[in-house]
Amino acid sequence: MAGMEPYIGLMSGTSLDGVDGVAAVFDGGRPRILAHADIAMPPALRAELLALNTPGPDEIHRMSQAGLALADLYARVVAELLARTGLDAARVRAIGAHGQTIRHRPDAGYTVQLNAPARLAERTGIAVVADLRSRDVAAGGHGAPLAPAFHAAVFGAGRPRAVVNLGGIANVTLLSPAGVVGYDTGPANLLLDAWCVRHTGRDYDEDGRYAASGTARPDLLAELIASEPWLAAPPPKSTGRDLFNTAWLDQRLQAWQARHGTLDPADVQATLQALTVETVAREIRRQQPGCEQVWVCGGGARNGGLMRALAGALPCPVAPSDDAGVPAQQMEALAFAWLAHRHVAGLPGNLPAVTGAAGPRVLGAYYPA
Repeated sequence: MAGMEPYIGLMSGTSLDGVDGVAAVFDGGRPRILAHADIAMPPALRAELLALNTPGPDEIHRMSQAGLALADLYARVVAELLARTGLDAARVRAIGAHGQTIRHRPDAGYTVQLNAPARLAERTGIAVVADLRSRDVAAGGHGAPLAPAFHAAVFGAGRPRAVVNLGGIANVTLLSPAGVVGYDTGPANLLLDAWCVRHTGRDYDEDGRYAASGTARPDLLAELIASEPWLAAPPPKSTGRDLFNTAWLDQRLQAWQARHGTLDPADVQATLQALTVETVAREIRRQQPGCEQVWVCGGGARNGGLMRALAGALPCPVAPSDDAGVPAQQMEALAFAWLAHRHVAGLPGNLPAVTGAAGPRVLGAYYPA
């Protein structure tokens, strides 16, 4: 590890299930993971972060308090990573801390990732690179997705392949000799988890069993897709809970049931799984018809039912990104360690062809230790 400074990446995604962290070094830009740690999101903080996705009373105070609590949770993950690697904090060059997205409105010129990076730097004694999306938005981009630049750096673009992230929102990175294309495709675990909680009391659909107990309704699937103009919009594009949320789903289900009758909740779960699969698979079929391999990361990679359905919708092998050398649950955190590394090196972290920004930009704001 001589001559290579360790970095830490922290990610709490749209699913709000917890914080993932990795410690890594970068040799010529390529990562080597030293350790991984994760901590589940405390229920009270999860509920508050979810509530902050929609307008409510006393938001400024609540946002500030939630940001501080999130920074403390981040600090716990950092402490665990230091313990697992035996690293002293003084040896770590920087932390890339994504924060928690509570508003994503590039159409209005802003994106908000809740965080308290100064507190995190104070708690850990390590420099922090945060607010990694705003510069791209300021340059006319979406500020998302940012992972495709990392995917291209790690996996290269020599053959037509795809990386699919199945987090709260699904997004694809299409790698080929012609270049890199990446964008959000629609909802993934966000709606699946919400419906599962409502009807089973469980936080998520373990291995897709609840979806497997129902039957996907092709007519409902077609209506969900046809009723949302965003799904047909061309890239670059990004989305989040601002659009795809329980209100979005309830409005469409109520309209459908008024015409066709009551739906079995398990059938809705199966149809939501089909919605994720179809909106991902059709983009790969359309944009990368010669795709040779699909690697899947994010929480959805652990959902056997979802993975089997995606494999059945594509003509090429589908496997967790573990098979490509990056564990599925660590991909996003590693991407933010890489973005911190790029910031410190003074190198761009975005791909304008992906985000729509006016040009390459060094991303993030730096908070010294």
